[in-house]
Amino acid sequence: MIWLVRHPPVAKYWQKRCYGISDMGLSREGSRLAKELIFRLVQLSPDAIIHSGLRRTRQIAERAADILAIEARADARWRERDFGSWEGQSWNAIYRDSGNAMDGMIDDPHDFRPGGGETTAELSARSLSALNDLPPDQNIAVITHGGPIAAILAKRDNADLRSLAGYIPALNSISEVDPLSL
Repeated sequence: MIWLVRHPPVAKYWQKRCYGISDMGLSREGSRLAKELIFRLVQLSPDAIIHSGLRRTRQIAERAADILAIEARADARWRERDFGSWEGQSWNAIYRDSGNAMDGMIDDPHDFRPGGGETTAELSARSLSALNDLPPDQNIAVITHGGPIAAILAKRDNADLRSLAGYIPALNSISEVDPLSL
């Protein structure tokens, strides 16, 4: 079984901002929720824990791995979408500067590059590559982000890339995926 875990809320300054591959920590509430999330992960008792390498996933993965006496391994393919020059800007500022251009992430998933960053199709391909490289005979927890999880859940349901936004899970959630269902 694969458990796809979305990190808790990030530091307040970054909320309502575009922060894909930017590396920030958790908010106070996020840190509190992380303790509950770690407890849930330990109860699942995965054979391995993988994280995106970004602080908001790494801290959770390492704490759970320490308790379970297993290794937490980073794999950058599990990072959130690269939003290029949009990184760190508020969503309102991006909208003011680009108008409805951000709709391209949904309307043009193969060619639109938000802020010159990564297309939706590239995000999806990267995430599926990371998933396909997981050992098939182990239960694995992957501490990651909304975009990669959405890509995998959409693939599981044979959904079009244009529907990816509807698959983004809640912060601090765990989505279970049977790798044989993909």
